[in-house]
Amino acid sequence: MRNLVPSWIRVPLLFFIVAGTVEFFVDSGNQPAFIKYPAVLMFLLLVLFILISIEGIVGSLENVMFQKLDPEAKARFIADKEKASQFPWLKKTYLKLLGSKPLEKEDEIILDHSYDGIKELDNDLPPWWKYAFYISIVFAVIYLLRYEVFSGPSQIEEFDTELAEAKVAIEAYKKTAKGLVDVNTVTVLTETADLAAGKTIFETNCVACHMADGGGGIGPNLTDNHWILGGDIKSIFHTVSEGGRAGKGMIAWKAQLKPLEIAQVASYVLTFQGTTPANPKAPEGDIIVDHTAEAVEAVTDTTETTASEVKADSIALPDATPADMPTE
Repeated sequence: MRNLVPSWIRVPLLFFIVAGTVEFFVDSGNQPAFIKYPAVLMFLLLVLFILISIEGIVGSLENVMFQKLDPEAKARFIADKEKASQFPWLKKTYLKLLGSKPLEKEDEIILDHSYDGIKELDNDLPPWWKYAFYISIVFAVIYLLRYEVFSGPSQIEEFDTELAEAKVAIEAYKKTAKGLVDVNTVTVLTETADLAAGKTIFETNCVACHMADGGGGIGPNLTDNHWILGGDIKSIFHTVSEGGRAGKGMIAWKAQLKPLEIAQVASYVLTFQGTTPANPKAPEGDIIVDHTAEAVEAVTDTTETTASEVKADSIALPDATPADMPTE
């Protein structure tokens, strides 16, 4: 095997086999293992060094043994070495695909005319060229029947179809990827983890203006069915993201909160509907009944994440200015 494959092929081949095996078994995420883990890079460099060293040692041993051979054995060794390095199987395949006559048989295809002593050979087209030409003919016939006779889709039609499929796939992905939510795709989150995260965000940023139980203070009461800028999930998401009324509402939180976090806190705000705060602020805005809030309240009753928990937690209010606290 070693005589059939030269070292300049053998060493890279073995190295890439080892590198591929390491990459397969080492979990490095989206990065190559040798980039994420410097130890892996050092290991691969060591493997490469060992492979090159082995080739050098074996070559040196061959040279030492060669010097001890008699002249006849040296000649046989050199002949075998040259024969092995010529890749006879590859050369044979190449000549077969080339379809040319060997030099000793060119007299069989010499034409009977010459130009200034230059003779012309009657060579056939190379087999690879003829096979490629035949394949192109078959392909052309199939293509003609598919797209011209049976009215197959054109390139523009295929592009439009793939584009439409991609749009559908993107929309389906957006429905499952909460982090890509926006005001048009937001829905009420009812999972315990989402509502717990919304509660944490509310307690961190909103209690100074809306109170821990949602009864309202600087900001409006979140427990009644009166809303200044709308009480459905999309309206609350928009209010938190873009801010309240100009000059007297809360700031826009889109710079501080991610879309998913805004959806979580907006869903948590809906859990205050129908609860009884300690000191409720007078209603503000119009009466808007959002039926999705009832569904959220039912879920939070079973998962113990209703607004009454906030009241029992006795959360300390952080220092904040009115302009920094979210309101409706």
